[in-house]
Amino acid sequence: MTILFFSLRGVPGDEADDVRQLLDDHEIGFYETSAGNWGISMPAIWLYQAEDLEKARLLFNDYQIQRTLTQRTLYEQAKAEGQSSGFFSHNLKQPLRFLGYSSVACLILYVSLKWLFELGL
Repeated sequence: MTILFFSLRGVPGDEADDVRQLLDDHEIGFYETSAGNWGISMPAIWLYQAEDLEKARLLFNDYQIQRTLTQRTLYEQAKAEGQSSGFFSHNLKQPLRFLGYSSVACLILYVSLKWLFELGL
């Protein structure tokens, strides 16, 4: 019986590659499903044997701890060098997109509140 081990939806490519390599290195049998042509299927890594799940989880937990530390260090380094952007500096890079999204959000809020007050609530 196959066991879902790791969902690949929204996972960066390097992390997915690391998980595949981790399973290969420890000779844990797995296969992968894609999101399909329309992107509605479940992209995931599945284990062939249920007995491998505990071993894979332990390895994966250690990997996640190491990845967290590595990514946090990279983020702190980018932040110290001024390469990391905050909310405002990120949106100042593409002001028209920001204004467009903000306008749509305000329009939705206006229409929602207008209908609410017209109903007398």
